Amino acid sequence: MSALANHIRTLNARGEKALGMFITSGFPSPGLTPELLRTIDEAGADFIELGMPFSDPLAEGLPIQHSSEVALNAGIRMKDTLAFARDFTAASDTPLVLMGYGNPIMRYGISNFFSDARSSGVQGVILPDVMPDADSPFVKAAAESGIDMICLVSPTTPDERLAHIDSLSSGFVYAVSVTGVTGTDTGQTDPIKAYLRHARTHIKDNPLLVGFGIRTPDDVRSFSEAADGAIVGSALVGVIREQREAGADDQTILARVHSFVHELKQGTLEAVS
Repeated sequence: MSALANHIRTLNARGEKALGMFITSGFPSPGLTPELLRTIDEAGADFIELGMPFSDPLAEGLPIQHSSEVALNAGIRMKDTLAFARDFTAASDTPLVLMGYGNPIMRYGISNFFSDARSSGVQGVILPDVMPDADSPFVKAAAESGIDMICLVSPTTPDERLAHIDSLSSGFVYAVSVTGVTGTDTGQTDPIKAYLRHARTHIKDNPLLVGFGIRTPDDVRSFSEAADGAIVGSALVGVIREQREAGADDQTILARVHSFVHELKQGTLEAVS
């Protein structure tokens, strides 16, 4: 079992679900990213996803698309994201995962990327546009570097594919709550929870975490009942953007982020499988 999976299982064993929080590297500014990572950690996140900005983030809704655009316009590149990761992991034991897309990694060099990610303390990578396949150069490079390749499933994933993806994944399996992009309204909760419970019967090697459209402590609590934890991204990016556009200074933004993450974490303490 990978260190990330063990971390999640340990939380579950003490009656707690895992909370993952996503921010985009370099948003709302490169200077604030290290402080945001530290604040999210201190507020109680169990692991952090750091987004690698990309011009065409196909699985993302408008909030994260906007954050990537802002970060790229500020000059953020892969080396900067890896530097943020390295500085954070040097100061914290909280797992850090990179989330992004295959094209920037190919430009960087697949083997070089996974090697540098590992030396930066990164524990896992999520690439929504990379098909889970044993022959994938991404999957092979991740395994060679000792980095978890976290694969995704959705409500339309066939049963046999669920088991196959479980066999290729490590760290956890990312269950997309809806057939849509990040930030999509989840709508009725019962069908999603039924899908998650069904998926858990086929995903046995890894924890199953749910993401996309999760915004509130109630969302975290409700969906975590049928999974091993929840991931929040667009809602946090939206909070940061709202604060910045309202003219808030950095300390005010950090205080609001701390409060928001802390409130979400309470939902994982109340969720019961």
